[in-house]
Amino acid sequence: MGITYVLIHSPSVGPATWAPVADRLPGSIVPSLLHVADTEPPFWPAVAETVAAAIGALPAGERVVLVAHSNAGLFVPSVVAASDRTVEALVFVDAAVPARPGPTAVVSPEFLPFLRAKADADGRLPPWTSWWDETDVAPMFPDARTRRVVEAEQPRLPLAYYEQHIPAPPGWDHRTCGYVLFAPPYETIAADCGWPVEHLPGHHLHQLVDPDAVAEAIRKLSHSG
Repeated sequence: MGITYVLIHSPSVGPATWAPVADRLPGSIVPSLLHVADTEPPFWPAVAETVAAAIGALPAGERVVLVAHSNAGLFVPSVVAASDRTVEALVFVDAAVPARPGPTAVVSPEFLPFLRAKADADGRLPPWTSWWDETDVAPMFPDARTRRVVEAEQPRLPLAYYEQHIPAPPGWDHRTCGYVLFAPPYETIAADCGWPVEHLPGHHLHQLVDPDAVAEAIRKLSHSG
């Protein structure tokens, strides 16, 4: 009986953000959530159903560890609830952590005006990396080729995606949990979660820069309970 690491990418970007780590975690899978941009609100059921279906297709007896990056962390409770398989451990990687329990906003009310100003007439936002200054974006990537691959698959999410609240059923965290911290904006979340924390100083897409260290941290935390 093996372990499958189910690597959940933020719907703001794409599966390529997990590709180097997936290469270092044999048997891991990265379900694509790129289609979520074209579903109707609420968007969280599409995420939960997609990841749960990928888990359900795994061989019988396979041990499952969910690993979520960035705002994908908010979908973890709904994925756990939608899956008919036991999820043994949860690892949050520079990620938002849901309420325990209760609905959680994808972004804070204070951030919504920033996003609303960027939406076009159809309510679509530009790709995520274009929201920020180049001085903030460039250091997140190890090289120009990796950046091209990641940026080429970024969806244009509807503003409504960031306006949704995602449910967190009771008991979702009653299993081994851990946190991998990269960047300062997530320090408070890591400190408040109450789980073992592995700190790998870097930028928000550090899994692209040092996938070996990130893969090792995920392995360690998924066995820390």
